Amino acid sequence: MFIVYVIYNDLTQSIYIGQTSNIERRLSEHRAKREKHFTAQKGNWTLIYQEEQPTRQAAIQRENQLKSFRGRQFVKGIINNSGNPE
Repeated sequence: MFIVYVIYNDLTQSIYIGQTSNIERRLSEHRAKREKHFTAQKGNWTLIYQEEQPTRQAAIQRENQLKSFRGRQFVKGIINNSGNPE
């Protein structure tokens, strides 16, 4: 099983969309704030969305859908409905 996920940085109002087979490990890596990673920015990254996919190929396909214009509109809707600014 693979997880497609979206994390949100409330300080920079940035989103990151990814996929993994181990969500706990991957979130820990994001929060480690390694210098060369996009998620090393200041602020806290919060998991705002996740969904399961049966295969890595399906997860990559869904990740790409969420990174499209319509997918980002979907993600912004999640952010706006959670009370965070756009």
